[in-house]
Parts: sequence; structure tokens; C-alpha cells
Amino acid sequence: METKITRLSATEKALEVIRDLETKYGALMFYQAGGCCEGTQPQCFEKGGFFPRMNDAMIGTVNGHEFWIDHDLFEYWQYSHFTLDVIDGFGPGGFSLETPLGKTFKVHYRLFTPEEYKSLEPVKRSE
Repeated sequence: METKITRLSATEKALEVIRDLETKYGALMFYQAGGCCEGTQPQCFEKGGFFPRMNDAMIGTVNGHEFWIDHDLFEYWQYSHFTLDVIDGFGPGGFSLETPLGKTFKVHYRLFTPEEYKSLEPVKRSE
């Protein structure tokens, strides 16, 4: 059986913040929009605190929490692996749950190799 390549991973620093947020809020979700007010930084919400739009893509999970991205952004970044990280600072808008901690989530991207791209896990699309 062929091993599927994931589209998403997280740094240990990001996982530490996620565990803190899980303790305080319970189930979480992530959403990365395509721009405007919130920029393109991922935001963390309580599960159900944000509703993906039609045809947005769920590219994987982080510690069991869904990570959704805007459908147009996915079309642009579909050939890239996302690594969720966290840095000190305040992200755009301040709606994300890590903001009061003085942190903001950030994504690092790298292109998949042609071999990886052939073996990617499928994405889930919102309806």
C-alpha cells in the first residue's frame, strides 16, 4: 500500500500553543483566508466559530483539529506543503485565539517534489 503524503505539519512550538488553547477552549479549528483584513495568516477559532465557505479546502489536521483554507488560496498553494508555526507578535485583526498570548500563527511553505505530489492525501471540500 502506498503511503500518502500529508499537506500539513506543525512545529513543536505551534503544538505547545495549540495544547494551551485546547485546555482553555476545547476543540479548535484553523482557517487561512485569501487576504483582505485578515491577511493570509492562519487563524485559530473554537470549533464551529468560523464556517468555511463553499468549496474551501480542508488540507489536513493539526493535533486533530481541522485546517481549512480559502478555495482561491488553495488553487494557488495546492502544490505546497504547509508547516504551521507560531511567532511572538500580534497577527492581523486579532480574532485568533492565540492573540491574547502575544503569539500569532504563521505558515512556512515548500513546494512538493513531483513524486510527493503524485502521492498526496486528498483534500476535503466544504459544501
